[in-house]
Amino acid sequence: DPRGLYMCETGNQRRSLQVHYRMCQNCIEVDAPTISGIVVADVVATVLLAVAVYCITGHDRGHTSRASDRQNLIANELYQ
Repeated sequence: DPRGLYMCETGNQRRSLQVHYRMCQNCIEVDAPTISGIVVADVVATVLLAVAVYCITGHDRGHTSRASDRQNLIANELYQ
């Protein structure tokens, strides 16, 4: 338990330091394998999401759009 009053004496000087220490009641320890597992799961989820978005939006299902690529111009000799 590191709580308490610490004293330091050098020559004729005397200094004190009061240490307050609070323990976390609901803390969990995160170690390197846990962090690497979280990172790998995040990368896998991101890749799966990207593949899903590509599969849903990337394929042309054979539907032709009703809009034409060309515009029908009105024949008007004044604006030619």
